[in-house]
Amino acid sequence: MDEVFRAMADPTRRALLDELFRQDGQTLSTLEARFAMTRFGVMKHLKVLEQAGLVVTRRRGREKLHFLNPVPIRLVHDRWVSKYAEPWVASLSDLKTTLEANMEKVFEIYIKTTPERLWEAITSSEMRAKYTFGAQVTSDWTAGGQYRQGTPDGRILGEGENLEVDPPRRLVQNMRALWGDDVRAEGTSRITWEIKPVGDSCHLTVTHDQLREGANEQLYGGWPMILSGLKTLLETGELLTTPGSLMYANSAPATGTRGN
Repeated sequence: MDEVFRAMADPTRRALLDELFRQDGQTLSTLEARFAMTRFGVMKHLKVLEQAGLVVTRRRGREKLHFLNPVPIRLVHDRWVSKYAEPWVASLSDLKTTLEANMEKVFEIYIKTTPERLWEAITSSEMRAKYTFGAQVTSDWTAGGQYRQGTPDGRILGEGENLEVDPPRRLVQNMRALWGDDVRAEGTSRITWEIKPVGDSCHLTVTHDQLREGANEQLYGGWPMILSGLKTLLETGELLTTPGSLMYANSAPATGTRGN
């Protein structure tokens, strides 16, 4: 947390985050052109933001793209703000929900756990429901197999195919959201979970891509809360109490209906 606060204390670094919030996936040259400083100066500020986990980078051919990672800010919110604020404040921390030209979203987080335990949390229906808004996921977790996400009362929220299954390192799925007509019309996108062990912890990267330009923000705006809940569960055994974090958990199974 200290690195996050130090990184955000500088007005230039806050301006860089604002710029990536406005348009994600920018190159160093593009960012440099927007600031009255040298290329080296922009690089130094970006390095501090990367070290704090607020910016992540991806190679696309010869270009290095920079993405805003809102997860550390979400963790600050869940640790302090949600203890004191009214429920409506939770919506203010959805920092990744603008309509942007580059519709690839990258989220990173470090979790003190083993790759095997993290994989279990991703693929276990019972554990998944504890940090994915109370929704359960069922699948045989084989490549080419189907998965379905739903509420305890049998309502289907989403479905898709497991494209790659490589436990406990990598899971790639396509996803079709079904919880409303607006998101249903968006079609299929892709979600990639990548787990890398780092000492006694894991570096988890979630990439949500193949989103159309201007895609509905509901498709990707919940990732910071999901990953914050996952970290909390594995490191403390507790559930988030942030408003909305378990919105589907109290959906009682309907009589004669088997929940997912």
